[in-house]
Amino acid sequence: MNTEALRSFVRAAEIGQLQQAADELGVTQQAVSKRIAALERELGVRLFTRTARGVELTLDGQAFLPHARSIVAGMERAIGAVRPGSRALRIDVLGLRSAQAVVLHDYWRSHPETDLDVVTLRVDDPRVVVAAVEAGDIDASFRTVTAPDALPPDVRMIHAFASPLELLVGPGHPLAAARSLTPPQLRRHRIWVPGIAPRSEWSDFYDQLATDFDLRIDAAGPHFGDEVLLDTLADSADVATLVGARDRYIWPAGHDLRRIPVVNPTLAYPLSLLLPRTNPHPGLRGIITHLESLPVLPGPVWLPPWATTPRRGADDSADARGSPPRQG
Repeated sequence: MNTEALRSFVRAAEIGQLQQAADELGVTQQAVSKRIAALERELGVRLFTRTARGVELTLDGQAFLPHARSIVAGMERAIGAVRPGSRALRIDVLGLRSAQAVVLHDYWRSHPETDLDVVTLRVDDPRVVVAAVEAGDIDASFRTVTAPDALPPDVRMIHAFASPLELLVGPGHPLAAARSLTPPQLRRHRIWVPGIAPRSEWSDFYDQLATDFDLRIDAAGPHFGDEVLLDTLADSADVATLVGARDRYIWPAGHDLRRIPVVNPTLAYPLSLLLPRTNPHPGLRGIITHLESLPVLPGPVWLPPWATTPRRGADDSADARGSPPRQG
């Protein structure tokens, strides 16, 4: 099967325009049309129907697309593994101020020769991210699938690191003067985490956290951005939120917000890395080594039951789930 025909089919399917797909591939629209026509003859089915706006996939085309994507992605990874100057290592993070981005930046500062492309897939459902890894659209993602048995065979999940949580409050909050807090001290206080999306890993995390420690996690209202959240905390005497210790937040000096560690046990958000099971980008080797070198959190630590555990040596089977919530 002609790989250029497959590549043309995938780009045309993703864009919905033959001319734009041809422009991206550096060929004429006629060449793309001929490639797709030859592919249709080989398969014995129609892959596209023409519309006023371009082309749309037929049912056969929809069924064929994920397999064609996998073939094209595997081919690109194979070429990239041996070709100097191949595509940059593309890794998805939840946000550019998140702990994952901070850790990646630390790695890049020590290895500035790394050709790294940090992206943020603005989706909440981890299954969409898994599909992007499987298709080769990204090389890895700092996401966690809380039901690892649902992962497709071509994608694996390994432990990245655990991010300790801190309580973020304004100067008028009753807990503002504390140097550290224990989970029981958070009870009955309103912990506002707006924008918890259904099916997201953080939805599962906060549900488990609230259940295990009888906390009042409030997700009411839309999330209008960090600036609005920080403004609300600065002006409130009864609202707090939870943030990762490595997460970057910037607020005006007049806000006088306080970040207070939560200890005994430390509440930690587990971060995993999704990557292809075969032919991963060669640049991931250094990233994984860096993650394994991060210090282990001291003292008793709480993690949800689905958290991944650190790998043991080179044994990739340690991608597995943890046991019930661990405290210590």
